[in-house]
Amino acid sequence: MAHVTAAERRPQLIKAAIDLMTREGIAAGSTRAIAAELGVAQATVHYTFGTKEDLYRSVMEQLTADLVTQVERAAPEDTGFEETLATLAAALWRTVREQPTSHQLLAELFMFAVRTPRLQGALEAHYRQVTAVTTKLVTETAERTGHQLAQPAETIARFFLAGFDGLTTQHLSFPDEEAERRGLQILVSASLALAGGRLELVTVPEA
Repeated sequence: MAHVTAAERRPQLIKAAIDLMTREGIAAGSTRAIAAELGVAQATVHYTFGTKEDLYRSVMEQLTADLVTQVERAAPEDTGFEETLATLAAALWRTVREQPTSHQLLAELFMFAVRTPRLQGALEAHYRQVTAVTTKLVTETAERTGHQLAQPAETIARFFLAGFDGLTTQHLSFPDEEAERRGLQILVSASLALAGGRLELVTVPEA
């Protein structure tokens, strides 16, 4: 049997962990169960990651990276400031509607990390990355369109993300398509107003 290196096994185990925990929840994500999902020995998980917490950290990083990539790909290059940010918000909301299990798993991992000292660094890294990416998109959009920001880009990014987290939690807990559509529209409009845009409801592309 050909030898599989730890570097090759790593993404396989991350995918197996994501597949298992999106189906059955984080409580089902023992190293034994994740190993069985991939069809390898439990020792392989510990050899590759060291601990279950190290594997969970990698799962958080992978889920975050996947979501960020999808939003960045949606960034238009030839539209105005308001339309660009509305399009990006719609792309992010589309990941919630089309991949709710990914967001649910992230939420479960966040709560687990809050009570797990070994994972608190991963939780902080997640929020720093998401904030940095959102700040970068706001900054680049303002520079490209010649829009003068009324507040620092990071302030706008944090405001938007706080509201978006709330909408995501509502969607996962008590979905209401019409209320969510309007909530996203209000959030985007408020974020644009904070950025120095018009204080009125803007059109958000259908997610």
